[in-house]
Amino acid sequence: MKYFIYLLFAIIFINSCVTTRSFDSSNICSIFKSNPQWKIITENTKKKWGTPVSLQLAFIKQESSFEKNAKPPRKKFLGVIPSKRISTAYGYSQALDGTWNDYKISTGNSDANRKNFKDASDFIGWYVDGTYKLLKIQKTDIYNNYLAYHEGRGGYQKKTFNKKKWLLTVAKKVEKQAILYSNQIKNCKFSNKKNSVL
Repeated sequence: MKYFIYLLFAIIFINSCVTTRSFDSSNICSIFKSNPQWKIITENTKKKWGTPVSLQLAFIKQESSFEKNAKPPRKKFLGVIPSKRISTAYGYSQALDGTWNDYKISTGNSDANRKNFKDASDFIGWYVDGTYKLLKIQKTDIYNNYLAYHEGRGGYQKKTFNKKKWLLTVAKKVEKQAILYSNQIKNCKFSNKKNSVL
């Protein structure tokens, strides 16, 4: 009987950790309909940093699938036993600890939280802006911006991505998603109330 109770608690715990998304993450109209504040946030980031809304959402979709508590998988000791995580990436933007701290210092946003969508959006805008200043990658160049985002600017300069064919495929996927978002938003129907999607 006690084993049944343990099993029941385990199932309840697992279910409590599973989040149910109420929107189609591949459709920008669906995203903004369920989260109208995200439209305002991403547009404000675009105004502040010049980073396209479609890029922000495509990055977040790829990095965290819009899960605020997203973390990278754990390494496996002896191929079986879960060990430490493969990186310190966390939250919507999957920003690393060091890069996130750089962002907070650079922007003065000392209370920034990687679980906060507004902060994640602003982080992406800040990072892409910095990439443009350092590497002269246009902010509309989704493909190369994603490579720089994933590998870091130093890694991009060293062209480390050329040794990762899988990453080149992912960057193309992110680019296609951003283009899809850009095309979709033209057909979204917005109400005047809080700039939400009908």
